[in-house]
Amino acid sequence: MSENKKNNIYKNLMIIIITALITCILTTIALYSSIFNPKDSTSAELKSKITEINARLKQAYIGNIDEEKMIEGALEGYVSALGDEYTEYLNKEEVSDLMETVDGSYVGIGVYITQLVQSNEILVIGVIKDSPADKVGILAGDVIKEVDNEEYTGEQLTLASNKMRGKEGTEVKVNVIRNEEEKEFNIAREKIEFQYISSEMLGNNIGYIKISAFEGNCAHDFETKYKELESQGIKSLIIDLRNNGGGLVDQSIAIADFVVPKGSTILITKDKNNKEEISKSENDQIVKVPVVILTNEYTASASEILAGALKENIGAKIVGTKTYGKGVIQGIYLLNDNETALKVTIQEYFTPNGNKINKNGLTPDYEIELPEEWKGKTTVEKQYDTQLVRAIEILK
Repeated sequence: MSENKKNNIYKNLMIIIITALITCILTTIALYSSIFNPKDSTSAELKSKITEINARLKQAYIGNIDEEKMIEGALEGYVSALGDEYTEYLNKEEVSDLMETVDGSYVGIGVYITQLVQSNEILVIGVIKDSPADKVGILAGDVIKEVDNEEYTGEQLTLASNKMRGKEGTEVKVNVIRNEEEKEFNIAREKIEFQYISSEMLGNNIGYIKISAFEGNCAHDFETKYKELESQGIKSLIIDLRNNGGGLVDQSIAIADFVVPKGSTILITKDKNNKEEISKSENDQIVKVPVVILTNEYTASASEILAGALKENIGAKIVGTKTYGKGVIQGIYLLNDNETALKVTIQEYFTPNGNKINKNGLTPDYEIELPEEWKGKTTVEKQYDTQLVRAIEILK
């Protein structure tokens, strides 16, 4: 055998051995990754499928492809597949809208909405007083069916909300279902300045504070309003939480801190590992008068935290109808691009006595309905407000 032939055989043999060795190493790494790093394996599979789908679409699809929009849709779908009604991916616009709401203003029509999971509908749970929606006659309890002739389901809550926002002075058409009848409203968008706390002095030295949402720095505003009423000589207090869909939990806890004795348990939360955290009052009680709380079926989340804490710590009576029953807390996580975010259900909360609120709600001590013609309205004339009248009777 010639020397050249021997060399060629040797080279080929070495190539085979090296190839086999590399294949073995790569296989071992892949196997190790799939066993010990299942998340990486899942991510690789997801990336592989999206890459394949993208290639097929570019090869065959006859329309235009907006890749950025498709990626947003994929992320939204990936998160929504969890099946949790409160966990969602937030795109740039949604993060911006969220910050506007927390800051206390935005341009839109002035409604608080939530998703009805069982019927997959968008429910109006509150209307901001004197807002465009209030002026045209939209009511709490209305179900939003269409916005600008486009139909929306409950799982499209954020999309519908964004559609109702826009440039100040522009119009948006909103179709709602009320008592099985469809109603159409043309609404001019305005800058909505939130006023979360309002108060007034009622007869018999009864103070009245309305909390529309737990946003901004409403705890500070509550303290200010209460001290104004206190200077006028109130002997009891009504806290109105009707149509209050919640908001910032820390603001709810801060308000409870003003009302319950120092050291009292305000809230119990449990995370996915069943780890329990207890929030207690850290300051001296400033509200030392009897309290009655007004609730209805749209009193939810942070409102239920406050109502439960006051009921179980100071014996505050609840008047109205059973609350909504949203007993879970969401955390907002800004993603690496600093523009998009993930809103995640991270805890379930319980009243100071350990009572479950989620899906249960709070049952009033005095169950009173409003007259049918006043249900859902932002303002009810006092003589027809059966819930307020009963609260006043209790405090006389």
